[in-house]
Amino acid sequence: MPEQLPITTYGMEILRKKTKPVEKVDTGLIRLVENMFYTMDNAEGVGLAAPQVNENISLCVVDVSCVEEYKRAKPVTLINPVIVDKHGEAIKDEGCLSIPEVRGNVARADKIFVKYNDFDMKEVTQEFEGFFARVVQHEMDHLKGVLFVDHLDEDEKKKVASMLRKIKKNKVITSYPLFLNEIQI
Repeated sequence: MPEQLPITTYGMEILRKKTKPVEKVDTGLIRLVENMFYTMDNAEGVGLAAPQVNENISLCVVDVSCVEEYKRAKPVTLINPVIVDKHGEAIKDEGCLSIPEVRGNVARADKIFVKYNDFDMKEVTQEFEGFFARVVQHEMDHLKGVLFVDHLDEDEKKKVASMLRKIKKNKVITSYPLFLNEIQI
């Protein structure tokens, strides 16, 4: 049975680190992927990156099938993903399980081509469009230590600053378990 993992929160160092590549797929990695999908689903998310469950590896999972337009979309596990091409741009509202209660408008490519490894460590290239592309880019940012709030314009950053301070101080309540920041006095 999969395990619900606590989610790291804004202010934790792991969310700002560039991840290490996955070298091999073993039972531990497969278990982690299962736990990540389970954790994401129970937190009502559509994507989750390994740093969000306190793992510093280049891995993310995405499942947008809960969105009507993408109900036929298959969940995807991206190991060592890299964007090889992108087209168009759209500005849309985003949020993040690691930054609860904060939302903001982020510009992202509307169509992307991503090269990644599958469970056999074979290279795969896949095209993502629209909301699916946005979620993949959001999760891939986590693998580089970048958060969606880093993309906000100055006015939006000012609007969310007090909430970010609350999250850093563990003054946030969610329906899912969180890793707590170490509070420095």
